[in-house]
Amino acid sequence: MENTLITRDPDVMSGALCFAGTRVPVQNLFDDLEGTSSLDEFLVDFRSVSRQTAIAVLEDARARLFVNAAAA
Repeated sequence: MENTLITRDPDVMSGALCFAGTRVPVQNLFDDLEGTSSLDEFLVDFRSVSRQTAIAVLEDARARLFVNAAAA
């Protein structure tokens, strides 16, 4: 994943992976989508995260999932 998408800093949100330039944990996106929220609802709740960045993180996660599944 590009370093410009996510960051991890022990002084920010206890070291959780966050969207770069925000204090929004990436886990929030996955939790919202796993529940009943849509991407649009997530973006309304976390306005500091751009649609482009959220989609890029999701696409990277999908690509990694399929690479790992193919290697198994």
